[in-house]
This record gives sequence, structure tokens and C-alpha cells, in this order.
Amino acid sequence: MSNVKVEINQVSRTFQSPNKQSVQALLPVDFTIFENDFVTILGPSGCGKSTLLRIVAGLDHPSDGHVLLDGNVIEGPGADRGMVFQSYTLFPWLNVEQNIQYGLKERGLSKAEQLEISKHYIDKVGLRGFEHHFPKQLSGGMQQRTAIARALANSPKVLLMDEPFGALDNQTRIMMQELLLKIWESERTTVLFVTHDIDESIFMANRIAVFSARPGRIKKEIKVDFGHPRDYTIKTSKAFMDIKALVTEEIRQETLHSLN
Repeated sequence: MSNVKVEINQVSRTFQSPNKQSVQALLPVDFTIFENDFVTILGPSGCGKSTLLRIVAGLDHPSDGHVLLDGNVIEGPGADRGMVFQSYTLFPWLNVEQNIQYGLKERGLSKAEQLEISKHYIDKVGLRGFEHHFPKQLSGGMQQRTAIARALANSPKVLLMDEPFGALDNQTRIMMQELLLKIWESERTTVLFVTHDIDESIFMANRIAVFSARPGRIKKEIKVDFGHPRDYTIKTSKAFMDIKALVTEEIRQETLHSLN
């Protein structure tokens, strides 16, 4: 069994609405993420997927329970977790190279180390030749590639991704899925990836955590046993379609439940 990287222990979250009523976003969640895992969290809109991710990131706090990273309780944000959001969160006044080097500079690495690491990840995400371009000069896909490179450059223990390709057109999204998977296959960084796209969830993951409708809980865990390197052609295979049928039914039940 792989080493345990993240332990989510009885984590629940209740918010106070403006009229002082309590709104439960998460029922108690128990889940374990192992080293080098690629886990996708899949579920209907508003089911608490992003809330759980923000708790793991330290950007929000559970109402009950706790999250452990390498056995230590997460109490706030830290450089040991890299975060990539759906919106493009680059610094507009910094170019690609400077955005990627930002965290390295904050950690006090030398100019030479910053340059070496940024060059490595610029090559990984296919942005060679765009090092000195500013975010406004880049397409959405290129901005997200820069954001992924910036997160990975800090060597996080866990990469947290909140629907990172949700704002991209379909073709760019597919290409970004393949790019991220290729990077993961070489880097093996532990990834927790939130999405509401079923095909994306199956294609990317080793395991899928299917969420119920709000208040969210993990309704079902599904293993995805496709090998690596993983090619886009698996999306038309019978094994892929079988998992898709199973996941689609689970999500459909929860979506119908949320509408009643």
C-alpha cells in the first residue's frame, strides 16, 4: 500500500446564511489520499466539492473534523500545497517566467536556481518562446499552463485543482487534460482535482470520489485501473464506457435528488 499523504477525518462544514440560518455544505467526510495518487472529486453543482478542496488548501476551516498532511493537521495555507483555480490567477504585471519564479523568489532561492527551475517547467508545459509574455498576451490555455507551472515549481506535496479547465473551450480543455496527465506521469505529484465533467474525471483519475447532492458526502469511490502512459484513445474503449455509465447514473440520481 502506498504511503498516506492526506487524511480527511470526519470533516464537515456549516455556513451561516445572511438571515442567520445554518446551511450545511458538507456532511462528515472521511477520505484518504495516498502518495502519487491522482484523485478526482466529481459531483453535481453546489455539492461541496470546492468547499472540501478549500479546506484541504487551508483557505477555509472545517466546522468539525480535521485534515492531516503527512500526519500534521492543516491549519492554514502553506507552500506544501499548490493551488490552481478555474479563473486565471496570474500576476498581470509579471511575465510568464516571473510568475513561475514568484514563489521561488519568496523562498529565497538564488537567481540561478529560479531560472533553472522556471526553465524546466516552462519546457514541461510547452511555453518555450513565451517566457517574456505577459498574461494579457496569452490565451486562456496558456495562462493555465503558466499557473500549473507556477504551482509545480514550488515542489508541493499536493497539487489542488479546482475545475482548472472549466473556462476553456472544449478542444483546449482536452489538450490541457493530456498535458497535465503527461506531467503527472513524469512528476508523480499527488493531485486532488475537482471537476463536474464525467469524461475528464475518468480520463485523469486513478480514483474518483463521487459526491452526493448538498449537503455533500462521498457517496461512492470508483477505481480507474487504466495503465500509464494513458492515451486519449481510451475514451472510446468499452472499459471507459462502462465506468462512464456507472458514474453517469450516480450523478444523475444525485442531480434529480437536488431538484426535488
